[in-house]
Amino acid sequence: MARVIFEKTGKRYGKLWALRDLSARFEPGETVSVIGPNGSGKTTLIKCMLGLVHATTGTIRVNGQVVGNDPAYRHQMGHMPQISRFPNELKIGQLIDLMDDIRGNDMQRSEGPLIRELGVDRMLDKRLGTLSGGQRQKVSAVLAFRYAPTVLVLDEPTAGLDPLSSEILLSAVREIKRTGCTVLITSHLMEEVEAMADRIAYLQDGGLQFLLSPEEILEATGQTRLSRAIPAMLANNVKRHVESL
Repeated sequence: MARVIFEKTGKRYGKLWALRDLSARFEPGETVSVIGPNGSGKTTLIKCMLGLVHATTGTIRVNGQVVGNDPAYRHQMGHMPQISRFPNELKIGQLIDLMDDIRGNDMQRSEGPLIRELGVDRMLDKRLGTLSGGQRQKVSAVLAFRYAPTVLVLDEPTAGLDPLSSEILLSAVREIKRTGCTVLITSHLMEEVEAMADRIAYLQDGGLQFLLSPEEILEATGQTRLSRAIPAMLANNVKRHVESL
């Protein structure tokens, strides 16, 4: 069974449709790169999936549960936002303890995925308000991976990270896929998309233009690199309909 299912999902703000009649299935153990220009609907898709806003039309299912007013399904999800907002007065260790208490986790604060690899175990006494952008990203990554998610949403995850930390994070994505976790990544870095994606979901004007593997995109356009193939798909109006749900 698909981990995440969108069925004719739409989201309207006033007269503006930020997401239009979107149907897609994201499977266990796959990484889907969600890409598109600014204002294409990527952020709205993520917010609807996380229950931060409610879809106007259609349904979303995560692990078989309909996304609605009950947030319990989110306990199976990890989320790394593009911009993390933490209570500035808390220390990193206190934030981890707080989240562990909410999640019912008895792991030691210095244990768990990425905490040592990204050096967060050496910053536990730092206050969140004093962290640089890159340090905040590392804390956000640790929290996203910490609770063994079955669905992981990463919004521009390497923005602000140094190259070594970026590779550590992307290696962790490859590893968690092996557990059957479904990973959604938004990114503007085409080399990152090319390296990570099993399939690519391209959004434009709130609609899903195509959901295809990199190999299918290259074959359809006759190109050898995604950086050229994706513009060719759009220029030639090559569209594939997502399988009906």
